[in-house]
Amino acid sequence: MIVSNGPQCKLCRREGAKLMLKGNRCYLDKCAMERRDYAPGQHGAVQRRKKSSSGFAEQLREKQKIKRMYGLREQQFRNTFKKAVRMPGVTGENFLRILELRLDNIVFRMGFAPSRNAARQLVKHGHFLVNGKKVDIPSFQLRAGDVVSIKERSRKVEVVHAALSNQGRGVSIDWIQVDKVKLSGTVAAVPTRDQIPTPVNELLVVELYSK
Repeated sequence: MIVSNGPQCKLCRREGAKLMLKGNRCYLDKCAMERRDYAPGQHGAVQRRKKSSSGFAEQLREKQKIKRMYGLREQQFRNTFKKAVRMPGVTGENFLRILELRLDNIVFRMGFAPSRNAARQLVKHGHFLVNGKKVDIPSFQLRAGDVVSIKERSRKVEVVHAALSNQGRGVSIDWIQVDKVKLSGTVAAVPTRDQIPTPVNELLVVELYSK
């Protein structure tokens, strides 16, 4: 369940943004982005100072940032975007809204996991209920009014309590209500774009797939 110590910090440095891949560590001074705010590699600092003149390069970087932030594979990313296109409204906002309403993301946003990666593993192992029923699909889409809770026999999982003890360090999410005592949370509303604290420019992705 614990987030691996792989090259996740390098991914954040590559994208030039905190992707929240290492959970609580991302809020500490130990965070690689705090200490080395430039791309990895021998010439990373020089690369960061150079602004790419290619619109395509910028669009591709933004796509990679979103993929890595939400932990999506290429096909998942494409399928999610296609779903957003078919929905009424603004495609870019629809896209982010779908990602935000994934069960693994909601578990992370509620503070039941230190990172989306950890949340995905917890969901896969069947530790969560949605409206009282077991759901072990990380991409499961939640709706306004849905209640997410931790299974009774899973309430002593160490990573969950560790995450809850550090809850509050991140950005406050006003469309999610959490009850720490009952270890449950409710999706109070479907978020609008300004309620989604994801530092990305989704319009670049829309432009990329519109070619």
